[in-house]
Amino acid sequence: MANNKDNHRHGGVDTCCFCGRSAAEVGMLFSGMNGATICDECVERGYEVLQEQNSNKKRRSKGAPTLTEKDILKPTEIKEFLDRYVIGQDAAKRTLSVAVYNHYKRLLAADRRGTKNNPANSEAASIDDVEIEKSNIIMVGETGTGKTLLARTIARLLKVPFTIVDATVLTEAGYVGEDVESILSRLLQVADYNVEAAERGIVFIDEVDKIARKSDNPSITRDVSGEGVQQALLKILEGTVVNVPPQGGRKHPDQKFVQVNTSNILFICGGAFDGIEKKISQRLNTRVIGYNQGAAQHIDRKNVMQYITPQDLRSFGLIPELVGRMPVLTYLQPLDKEILRQILTEPKNSIIKQYVKLFELDGVKIEFAEEVLDFIVDKALEFKLGARGLRGICESIVRDAMFELPSSGLKEFTVTLDYARERVSKSLQ
Repeated sequence: MANNKDNHRHGGVDTCCFCGRSAAEVGMLFSGMNGATICDECVERGYEVLQEQNSNKKRRSKGAPTLTEKDILKPTEIKEFLDRYVIGQDAAKRTLSVAVYNHYKRLLAADRRGTKNNPANSEAASIDDVEIEKSNIIMVGETGTGKTLLARTIARLLKVPFTIVDATVLTEAGYVGEDVESILSRLLQVADYNVEAAERGIVFIDEVDKIARKSDNPSITRDVSGEGVQQALLKILEGTVVNVPPQGGRKHPDQKFVQVNTSNILFICGGAFDGIEKKISQRLNTRVIGYNQGAAQHIDRKNVMQYITPQDLRSFGLIPELVGRMPVLTYLQPLDKEILRQILTEPKNSIIKQYVKLFELDGVKIEFAEEVLDFIVDKALEFKLGARGLRGICESIVRDAMFELPSSGLKEFTVTLDYARERVSKSLQ
């Protein structure tokens, strides 16, 4: 029988037992017992395989965290938490609170149904086999009214994985952009790649109005970021098993897919739907004359958004199948002067409190005169940017102070109305 050492030599040159390459073709060649050799590249590949197997074992062994009735907050408690950070929008808060509460109850019922066949659990064995279907939500409101803020705030409270994704980057498969499956990749990352936990999570899809159908008329070009994305979303929203690339799809084509069942994932969609007020007004026929004029007078023209229906979403450009998979429709009211003033000062993380904290870190105590706060609110209404406009105006007012005060030695500074007007006018030039 030939010597093992001779089996790993080719023409008198040592070669790798795995890939067969010579020492000159690789960076390093390791020798073992009986003359066995392995190159550095085969070692690296073996290490990657072991890491992937270990991570798969961890995913399977983790399982999903078990919910109990004590873990579930009542809708009123969820709304009380939202009230600390978000001013107004009671209708949207109530809708979100009920949706999250029902989501928890669905998961609790699913856990009990999973243990029903266990004879040791008499309580679980007495539960009906009624499966509660999820009710996805769509929130409509002008820019700056608090859609994304509501999502970010409620994420702090949840005991299930939660992620916020942007619909503007989604395109049809095969085109530059992100596949629809990348939505679930983000959820997997938040769940630390625990598939069972991700399958019980909540996804907030922001800017969903940007995937509206561009036109009702057929075109010679494909609507790759519009109706095509809506079609791809249908099965995911309703519930199906999706092959998800854990690291995001197109940048890592060699990765193995993870199967995720979306049946228990709650989807919340939000969008500004700029211009949908015209669709609502046309449907309500607010400019009628003659015998129906009295009915039109009862319509609040300052807040037409409260009359929104699924029909208006279809008119805007969402396909009927997508609208039908989001049965809960809620709206966010436009922000008036009083609410904007409250947003500026009252929430736990209000904009003014944030700037006060920033200056405190430099040892400076800053104060805003009351008339300055009214001035900021008036400018935000003028620019029609909602609550987001408040931060931009505040930034233009205190920018020079943030540049000068840290090195000036001053310990106190008061922002007066004249100072605020001068800085805003300077920024607009």
